[in-house]
Amino acid sequence: MRIAGGCHCGAVRFEAEVAETVELLDCNCSICAKTGYLHLNVPRGNFTLASGKDSLVSYRFGTGAAEHLFCAICGIKSFYQPRSHPNCWSVNFRCLDQEALPKYSIKTFDGRNWERARTQLD
Repeated sequence: MRIAGGCHCGAVRFEAEVAETVELLDCNCSICAKTGYLHLNVPRGNFTLASGKDSLVSYRFGTGAAEHLFCAICGIKSFYQPRSHPNCWSVNFRCLDQEALPKYSIKTFDGRNWERARTQLD
């Protein structure tokens, strides 16, 4: 199914193809816990940035493997390159347009203990 979403101000917009039923990851790492991010991992080939490339700013911390992308205007991270899924974009499920949402289940991910938790994703 086709989904769409973006940041709060609308400068950053994306579209993606996902299954009609998806698994979301609820991570407790320092950044996800503070922002309430709910991960929907989308293979790179199924994701299109429709607008806002010039509005994105990058933030990296820790290992620097993840690239957190924020709208420079409103500050919302609607998607980013996760460390855990290097061939995917992680879309913030909470930033999707409400018109067409996939059915979902939520799996917790212990991002505070990333190395141990990463082995449970395979």
